[in-house]
Amino acid sequence: MRAVRLHDAGDLRLEHVDPPAEPPSGFVNVKVKAAGICGSDLHNYRTGQWITRRPSVAGHEFCGVVSAVAEDVASFNVGDAVVVDSRVWCGTCPACVSGRTNICENLGFVGEVCDGGFAEEVQLPAYLLHRYDSLLPARVAAMAEPLAVALHAVRKLNARAGEPVLIVGCGTIGGLSAIILSKTHDGPILLADLNGARARAVAELVGGRHVDLSKGAISATLGDTRLRYAMDATGSVKAIAALLDTLHGGGAIAMVGISHGTLDFDPNILVEREIALLGCHAFNDELPEAITMLDDLRASLERISETIGLEDVPATYERLLSGRGTALKTIISIS
Repeated sequence: MRAVRLHDAGDLRLEHVDPPAEPPSGFVNVKVKAAGICGSDLHNYRTGQWITRRPSVAGHEFCGVVSAVAEDVASFNVGDAVVVDSRVWCGTCPACVSGRTNICENLGFVGEVCDGGFAEEVQLPAYLLHRYDSLLPARVAAMAEPLAVALHAVRKLNARAGEPVLIVGCGTIGGLSAIILSKTHDGPILLADLNGARARAVAELVGGRHVDLSKGAISATLGDTRLRYAMDATGSVKAIAALLDTLHGGGAIAMVGISHGTLDFDPNILVEREIALLGCHAFNDELPEAITMLDDLRASLERISETIGLEDVPATYERLLSGRGTALKTIISIS
């Protein structure tokens, strides 16, 4: 079968490999239908930060159809349409026992600690699978995982009714967060991104407003209304510092981007303005709900995505890393 495997930082190859064997106890085989390229995939390719197996089939955002089931797995049948949970948690550490599987002390991710979805077929523990309506297009179902990430961040931010929310970074997670807010929040949505065209596109999609990340621009947009809630989906320490300088008191910043560098700031800013910095890691129990949201959000999700083939993945990585992406989400159509 065909698979895209990461051999080392900067070394991604489309190869022919053996398909999975019959699933062992607790496992199922899944024929992959569609998979999404995540910013963390690109980060791992560029830096090698999370490479623990060489080579490893990349990809943790995907959906497919169950093709084989171990004898002791009663929860799934061959032919079931499934979305895959990206998180491989232990279930026994204090975090897992307390219900916080997204901060498992032994947490790994599909596509890193085990082979992922950039292949025609994959073998996974049954506990990672969730059914979805097979009538839903695969390119939409493959976005359930990043939608769960965005839903987790929006819920962590917990903006008060009517309050403006600023999203910095209009990539996949920022864009999906804006889409969720447009359906669930009644306050103004502001979008900031170094790529103004991308920010304007997301603003048009969700009925939001494109702004520059500066006190003057935000004040001109909101008038006497104060900005108390923001989300950083860039990981840029400069953007986070600018948010700390811009935000009024009594709110929060949800941080969902992968950061580089260190942040130097006066913690009295947080104390005196009562601003909370909220780390948002993957998702906890939001994936099933994200799956139920897919049909309602289908038109928006199809509008923000582009589709490629497995053979296009290595070149697409380079295109996306060079800033030449044409969509918020790139979906690989596999079967």
